[in-house]
Amino acid sequence: QVELVESGGGFVQAGGSLRLSCAASGSTVRNYNMAWFRQAPGKDREFVSAIRWTSSTPYYGDFVKGRFTMSRDTAKNTVSLQMNNLKPEDSAVYYCAAGRGILSEMRNHQSYYNWGQGTQVTISS
Repeated sequence: QVELVESGGGFVQAGGSLRLSCAASGSTVRNYNMAWFRQAPGKDREFVSAIRWTSSTPYYGDFVKGRFTMSRDTAKNTVSLQMNNLKPEDSAVYYCAAGRGILSEMRNHQSYYNWGQGTQVTISS
């Protein structure tokens, strides 16, 4: 069982940047598909990015359009999400998640069974 703790959320103006981090304990991030999801009030949980445990290539949600970069650091047992050119519609609680689903299910939040507590990201216009 892996435990996840997110950090790095905050309040920035549109066009700004934030870097989210997810620290894992109890197991190594190398053993899991690691993902970021987000959820805004009144909306469904939305896929942001993921790295499969068998690869180092990130997958991204369609809305990202080159603005975000996900990375994995096995030495520190963390995953990170660098977010640039942020927009007000990026405002949400961002969650780190771990799972072992198949490739076709990586964008589905139901394929992840370990979740962090979330970190709030607020972008002002």
